[in-house]
Amino acid sequence: MSAIDAYISYAVNVVQVLVADIDFQEPTLQLSLICIAFNPIFWNIVARLEYRKKILTKLAGNNPKRGCYLLAITIFSIGIVRDLVYENALKKQPTSKILTDNTILKDYLSYATFGFGGILTLSSMYALGVTGTYLGDYFGILMEERVTSFPFNITDNPMYEGSTLSFLGTALYYGKPAGLFATGFVYLMYSIALKFEEPFTAMIYAKRDEERSKKQN
Repeated sequence: MSAIDAYISYAVNVVQVLVADIDFQEPTLQLSLICIAFNPIFWNIVARLEYRKKILTKLAGNNPKRGCYLLAITIFSIGIVRDLVYENALKKQPTSKILTDNTILKDYLSYATFGFGGILTLSSMYALGVTGTYLGDYFGILMEERVTSFPFNITDNPMYEGSTLSFLGTALYYGKPAGLFATGFVYLMYSIALKFEEPFTAMIYAKRDEERSKKQN
C-alpha cells in the first residue's frame, strides 16, 4: 500500500468514527439544522418581496431605511436564536475522543477558527454598515462603489465565511462531530443562498447604472 493509499484509508476511518458519534435522531440537532436552513431562506424571500412589493418599507411608514433596519433587527434576532439552538444541540451530542484528545484542535485551532470567523463577520459589518450588511440594496439603498477594504480584499463573502468558521470553531472546542456536520450544512446553505443573492444583487446595480446612463444621455 502506497503512502497516499494509507492516508486515504486513515482519513476514511476517521470520518467513519466521527459519523458514528453523531446522534441524528436527537431532536435538538434536527431543530438546529432547521434553523440553519430557515435563516437564509427567510431573508432571501423577505428581501425579494421587499424589492418587488415594498412591504417592509410600507410597514415602516414608507421609509426604506427604517424598513431595512426592521429587517436587520429580525435577521440579527433569528441569528441569535439559531446560534443558541446550535450550542444547545452540541451539548446533547456525543463527544469524540479524536477531537477532544487532540490539544492542537481543541486549545488552538478552535480558538483561532472562531476568532478569525468573528473578525471576518464584525469587520465586514463595519465596512458595509447596517444597510449594506442587511440587504439595503433590496430597499433601494445602494452603495456608490464596491467595498474593497478588509475583509473584502481577502474574500468576497466574509460575513458568510466568518459565520461558517464560527460554527466550526465551536464544534472543535466542544469536540462534537455533530458540530462538524452542522458546519458543513451551514456552508451548503450559504453556498445555495449566494447562487440566488449574487446575480439578483448584480441585476439591481446594473439596473441602477442603466437608469443613470439614460439620464446622462
